Order: sequence, then C-alpha cells, then structure tokens
Amino acid sequence: MTEAEIKRIVKEQRSFFAAGATLPVEARVQALTRLKACILKRENEINEAVKKDLGKSAFETYMCETGLVLSELTYMLRHIYSYTKEKTVRTPLAQFHSRSFKKPSPYGVTLIMSPWNYPFLLTIDPLIDAIAAGNTAVIKPSAYSPHTSQLILELLAECFEEKYVAVIMGGRAENSCLLHEHFDYIFFTGSQAVGKEVMRCASAHLTPVTLELGGKSPCIVEKSANLKLAARRIVFGKYLNCGQTCVAPDYIYCDRSIKERLLKEIKKQIQKQYGKQPLTREGYGKIINEKHFDRILGLIDKNKVICGGHADRCGLQIEPTVMDNVTFADAVMQEEIFGPVMPILTYDSLEEAVRNINSLPHPLALYIFTNNKMKAAQITSRCCFGGGCINDTIIHLATSEMGFGGFGASGMGSYHGKSGFDTFTHYKSIVDKKTWLDLPMRYQPYKKVHEKLLHIFLK
Repeated sequence: MTEAEIKRIVKEQRSFFAAGATLPVEARVQALTRLKACILKRENEINEAVKKDLGKSAFETYMCETGLVLSELTYMLRHIYSYTKEKTVRTPLAQFHSRSFKKPSPYGVTLIMSPWNYPFLLTIDPLIDAIAAGNTAVIKPSAYSPHTSQLILELLAECFEEKYVAVIMGGRAENSCLLHEHFDYIFFTGSQAVGKEVMRCASAHLTPVTLELGGKSPCIVEKSANLKLAARRIVFGKYLNCGQTCVAPDYIYCDRSIKERLLKEIKKQIQKQYGKQPLTREGYGKIINEKHFDRILGLIDKNKVICGGHADRCGLQIEPTVMDNVTFADAVMQEEIFGPVMPILTYDSLEEAVRNINSLPHPLALYIFTNNKMKAAQITSRCCFGGGCINDTIIHLATSEMGFGGFGASGMGSYHGKSGFDTFTHYKSIVDKKTWLDLPMRYQPYKKVHEKLLHIFLK
C-alpha cells in the first residue's frame, strides 16, 4: 500500500471519529456483535490460514487463538455498558456544592501492530478492546504470517468500513509509513528492537503507546515441587506453538538436588505428549520461516543436548530439545529463544536464584513450581516480571479478569478485559459545579477569616 493511501485512510478515520460515529455504546455493541458473527462463520478458514502459516492443528488454533478471541468478545459485550458509564467520585468539602466524576472517552484513531506467532489472537484481541472503548483502528498484521493476515483483511473488510477499521498489508515500508503518521494511540506487540523504534516514532507526536514485548521468562522448580506434574505442565508451555510464544518458559532454573529427577520426568513427558518421532507427528507445527529456523539452530549446543536436537529444514521443524549443564554465559541464554529449545540451569539456594533473575532484564512472565507457599510468596514478591503462574505455565493470559502485559524490558501497559478497555480509554476528570452557591473565600482580597475557613475545609 502506498504512502498516499495510508494517509487517506488515517484522514478518513479521523473524520469518522470526529463526527462522533463511534461514541454511542449501541454502535460499539453492534460492531462487536458483527465481528463475533464473522469469526464464527469463518472459523474453518481461520484454522486453515493459521495451519498454513504455523502448522497448528485446529484444536490448538481454537485453544490458543479463536477461542480466546471469542471469550474476550463475550466478556466485553457483557460488561461494556458498565465500563462506559461515568463514575462519580467523592468531592472535597471545599468544592461544595459539586459533582465530581470520571468520564471514559476514546483516544481517537489508533494503530494496532501485531506479530506472527499468534497472528489471529494478537491482532483481534486488542482490536476488540479498541472498538469497545470507542476508537477507530488501523490494523497492521505481520508480513511473516501472510495467510492469516490475508484472512484478517477479508474478515474485517466484511465487518467494517475502512473509515472505522482498516487493514494495511505489507512489510517494513508500510510499517515505516504508519509509524510516521499521527495516531492518537499505538498498540504494538513484537520484539524489543522494533518496540524501541515504535516508541521513538511515537514520541514525535507525543502519542501514548502500549508495548507488548517478550524476554527470557524463567521457570523455577523448587525442591518441594511435584516433579511429575511440573514436567507435564512445563513441556506443555515450553513447546506449545513450537516454543514461539512470548510467555513460554524460556529456561528452567531448578534446585541442583532435584535436577536429575526433573530431567527424567521431562523426557518422559516429551515422549508422551509428542511421541518418539515428533517431526512426523500430525499437527506438531513449524518454525515461521527459514531465518528464525537458522537462528534457533544456532542457539543449540549439540554437546549439551540430552533430548531431541534433530531438525527438518524442508518442513522448518525442530524437535522438542533439552540442553543440560547450561550456564548464563551460553549463547542460548543471550537472547529470547522463541523456539522449542529448553535449557536447564541450576541453583544452590533460592536467594541465588532471585539475585540472578533480578540481574537480568525484567521478563514478561515468571513461573514457580513449589509446594511451599512461603517460597512461592518469596519469588512472586521479590522477582520483577510482568505476570505468571504458581505451579503452571502460560494460563495466566487466558482470562479477561486480569490485565496481561510486561514492564521494563518486557513492555509497558496491559490489556484483556477491563484492563484492555482502560488501555484504549482516556478518563476525563470533571467537576460539575452548581450555580446556586458561590463561596467567597477563594476570591481576592484574601482575609484572615477566609484563611481559617480554608484550613477547615481542606482538612
């Protein structure tokens, strides 16, 4: 798409928003209802598109993408009327007689830039929140997941006029054009490197941003943990979508005394969940492209592989792989893996683990497996991370009742449910002052009696 076309779309959306077309709650409800109906109608097409891009089975696509989108739609439709109401707050006595309230208002024209790893979920979820809050949206899906991006283009064109929701296809040139446009809010999901560029460009217009990034999310296994259950849930979370999940356990950090038993259980679970030959298993999935395939292979130290390690270049597939005797100095620990490679590191004390984790950039997620409530409280209180689980992985993002997001190196801001509505909403603080009474003490000339009254009112 050309720069002129992008400018035209942004201009038309600004006019549409300025006309107040997105403000009525009923209009928002109708838009979300249309979107839900289109998704349900095209569910099989969504499954096919995601399978072509990432090799996911229909079950995994529903579990991790379509089902979560439909859940967010249902949640927002159920709560939108309460979220859009003005909220009255307490008024100080000094402002008698007045009503103070917070008025939720949309930002305006928003830009949503989504990644390739969960191409449907991470495009439509923030769109739901943006529409519910009363905004228009320009959507830029990833060029790395072309089949799903094309499906999103067709689906949203069926639901919305371009002046309400528009999809911009293309790659870096289109990204650059969009980031130099003036948007009222930018929501970006992707890498830290691109996130920095998004923030730099947004600063030119003082545009607020939400950055959903990633990082090396640790998975701590404390010595009191149920190792069989821990291994089962770790293997699920680590190798889901072939490890291409921003909140996947990036590395396992376990107590040295239980490492061998944990490794034994992990190997059992890999075979149980993926079979003896994962690369021939239907629905195992694939790495998004050759560039990332080669990058992941470059992180594997064959001398430290104790499970898996084989790859199929033609199919862009890498076996669920486990590496033992890994240290923080190894190549696999220098960047987010974003692939089916599980490094195992050990600690001698939980204090050491906390210290090492906090010395690294803040991760998007953290997981702790333990049967000791005090140890769980110690980790969740003292370690810095976006969100996580105790005795599980991944599932904290699958609820609309909690915000999902990172902080520091893993991003800023959050979404899902009320947090998503708040992200795309500016709350205007308003005082409605009545006219039948006007206290004289704030007006010049100030007198001693006014000073005394002011002290009374402001206490």
